[in-house]
Amino acid sequence: MDTIFALATAQGRAGVAIIRISGPQSVVAAQALCGMVPTDRGLRALRAADGTLLDQALVLRFAAGQSFTGEAVVELHLHGSPVVVNAVLASLGDMPDLRPAEAGEFTRRALENGCLNLAEVEGLADLIDAETEIQRKQALRVFSGALGALADSWRVKLIRAAALLEATIDFADEEVPVDVSPEVNALLGEVSAEMDREASGVRIAERLRSGFEVAIIGAPNVGKSTLLNRLAGRDVAITSEIAGTTRDVIEVQMDLDGVPVTLLDTAGMRNTNDIVEKLGVTRAKERAKQADLRIHLLLDPTENVEDVGADDLIVQAKSDLFGASVLGVSGATGEGIDLLIAEVSARLAEKVGQVGVAMRERHRIAMMRAIGYLGDAQDGLSRSDVMTDLVAEDLRSAIRAVDSIVGRVDVEHVLDEIFSSFCIGK
Repeated sequence: MDTIFALATAQGRAGVAIIRISGPQSVVAAQALCGMVPTDRGLRALRAADGTLLDQALVLRFAAGQSFTGEAVVELHLHGSPVVVNAVLASLGDMPDLRPAEAGEFTRRALENGCLNLAEVEGLADLIDAETEIQRKQALRVFSGALGALADSWRVKLIRAAALLEATIDFADEEVPVDVSPEVNALLGEVSAEMDREASGVRIAERLRSGFEVAIIGAPNVGKSTLLNRLAGRDVAITSEIAGTTRDVIEVQMDLDGVPVTLLDTAGMRNTNDIVEKLGVTRAKERAKQADLRIHLLLDPTENVEDVGADDLIVQAKSDLFGASVLGVSGATGEGIDLLIAEVSARLAEKVGQVGVAMRERHRIAMMRAIGYLGDAQDGLSRSDVMTDLVAEDLRSAIRAVDSIVGRVDVEHVLDEIFSSFCIGK
């Protein structure tokens, strides 16, 4: 592979900047800059090809197999001036057999060298993008291998089931169980149930990554924009006594107890002849329907409200003026805001509790595909007119679907299981 280099820390002025060099020529490149490269770490003077002093840097050396990429790696910990960083990058760029890394190439090499699986790579990407505490925890679970470990457990059980069936096909004369169907069915049922639970939580997990949407809806001039401003802690929406001021959907991102939330202020719900306001009302209805939770802001809490979801909140508006027989808020005074936030957080926390470790639509598709194959296999086992080798093929397809979750496709372990379990082929 080429030897690559890049700035591993953020662009701009900082106390420390790190340049990473990875590949077979990484040590040679570092020697050209600092002379003798430490076996572990050490302070070195970095010099350009003409001998000009570039910086004093902490040089760290990682042997192949002990680095993030799995290759020989040298890291240069520089003073974080953009001028210093650019000078060192320019010196590296002038060296033969070196090139700047492409986007994500260090992580891709970690994947190709078996240091990370595909799910862990996705977890790393989510960890880097995490903005709330719950996002951080969830991403760290995946990056730490929780999804890979779960996929491995499914794989072991499916390989066991496939090995039992393969043994009855290819080694019928050996000492193997005559009827393996009960054990195979039990294994398939167990894996299918676990996958179904994980798959059902992916939709919510994706919301956890991108942010739950909470829409504030109600009649014109009921105080939606004032409430949004109060929740956001700043003036993000124009408020006035004129009904229909809000024409478009206004979005504000917030962190509610570690849960990422996008608050939506929508146009007032009413019949109108104003073409622009009518478009705003239509857009508000569509967006509110897609939201995870709706706050129905009402002046009269006894008013009949259509399409109230199970997690929706009925909230008395302008409680400082009219009082409240239910949950009431006042955007003007802040009355009831803390209680409203607590109610929203509680409802979203219930959703978050349904999340497993699978976080992406790709994971859900792979699991649903595997569940489909396992269903076919169970159906085949229950029928006398279906050949066992067809059922075994369904299991192999299910294993490949599981392998796709972590980016691995390997069915040779089926034979390993046969040989180790049944002592065949001695």
